[in-house]
Amino acid sequence: MNLFLKIFKTSKNLISVKDINSEKTEIIEVGEKINKKIKKLFNGSLAIRQVDAGSDNACEQELVALSNAFYDVERFGIHFVASPRHADMLMVTGPVTRNMAEALKRAYEATPEPKIIIAVGDDAINGGIYKDSYAVVGGVDSVIPVHYQIPGDPPSPKVILFHLLNILEIIENKKLI
Repeated sequence: MNLFLKIFKTSKNLISVKDINSEKTEIIEVGEKINKKIKKLFNGSLAIRQVDAGSDNACEQELVALSNAFYDVERFGIHFVASPRHADMLMVTGPVTRNMAEALKRAYEATPEPKIIIAVGDDAINGGIYKDSYAVVGGVDSVIPVHYQIPGDPPSPKVILFHLLNILEIIENKKLI
């Protein structure tokens, strides 16, 4: 047995292979549910434009992690796009700084109807620890309408996926009414 396996088997601080497989199974189950909702609501794929309104980059790293080999959200029909003109959904991160308020408004206006706007992270929801700063306007809802929120500082990729499933279920139920 090599040294890595000895350490892996004896350390209590390391995550076991069983835990990783369990988490991966959970991600796949949620992802498949998301995929079914996306096929029904968006005809196959959900295009997301992520907008950084002045964040500290924590939420962006979690959103980028959604595209890594572990989460691989592309297989579930989720695509991040470069232009709000091609987006079904805007995910906005960070408190809105004075310098980014106009750019956020323009991204919102460029997004086609029906617009789905999500504030991702505590900073985007209410300004977070930056809310009393002279450079910050406030949360995203102080500049554009926000339909949904994903709390966390930052929310993990898993939390983002679970909230995304909830959001898609809400959207689906609204369409049925």
